[in-house]
Amino acid sequence: MQEQLTPDFGDYELLDTGDFEKLERFGRYVTRRPEPQAIWRRSLAEEEWRRTADASFRRDARSDERGEWRLAPGMPDRWVVEYAYKRMRLRMRLGLTSFKHVGIFPEQAANWNFIYDNCRALAGDGPADGERVAAVGSGVARGGAPKVLNLFAYTGGATLAARAAGAEVTHVDSVRQVVTWSRENMELSGLEGVRWIVEDALKFVRREVRRGSLYRGIILDPPAYGRGADGERWILEDNIGEMLECCAQLLEPRGAFLVLNLYSMGLSSTLARTAVRQAFGAPREEQWGELCFTDRAGKQLPLGTYYRFTR
Repeated sequence: MQEQLTPDFGDYELLDTGDFEKLERFGRYVTRRPEPQAIWRRSLAEEEWRRTADASFRRDARSDERGEWRLAPGMPDRWVVEYAYKRMRLRMRLGLTSFKHVGIFPEQAANWNFIYDNCRALAGDGPADGERVAAVGSGVARGGAPKVLNLFAYTGGATLAARAAGAEVTHVDSVRQVVTWSRENMELSGLEGVRWIVEDALKFVRREVRRGSLYRGIILDPPAYGRGADGERWILEDNIGEMLECCAQLLEPRGAFLVLNLYSMGLSSTLARTAVRQAFGAPREEQWGELCFTDRAGKQLPLGTYYRFTR
């Protein structure tokens, strides 16, 4: 089923978009950042953007990637936001990075909900709050916990959602500082017990295939381009095929779920669906589309594509 998803995230609001920028509220603070997909005009005047923003990102003229933040008086470089869904309560530390990111992608909360619900079902708790959940399986880790693998895991929103639902989570990212950030988010959320791996994701899954490892859930959030812990090159179009083939060998054939996110402009959810179905076969239930937020003027901004299934 094709569907656009917008999560209910109380500590996040998209205030305005346009002229290749977005104005966002994270908790108490408002940021102004570049947004290549905001091709329309802004609804608010420039003076309003300047007055509202607590932190504004400006790209370095010598780099398409890096830049610096200009801070209003009283704006901290770190703060905490909260996200709640059913019995899940997450707390995540945000920070202003030189790559314009702040530590979370709030649109991914729609996938956190999906992960939480399916992990609870796999753990044997049944549908959360009376809702039907598709993925139900009997193959679990010690203590009845489903094993979940989060690849390109960044600061761990999906990891926390799975762990909050009782899953045994392996969190893989190639950047040690980001893994440390994820551990901090785990502790802020009152959780423990995540398995942390600092390694190139493709190298890790190749080794897991050789070991014969199996998981009940796999989460894939690959960048368009990246570097592994030892300098390995990741190029999405070149490497996603092998990554999906490896993950197909790691995912249990029944009672399991997969989540794939794509952020590269020009790659649609239909492409993601086709690639996943070639590697994994036809699932029992599937969903694909865009992750979106709508600003106060009603302009809907797509912030990535997703494909997910249960079987």
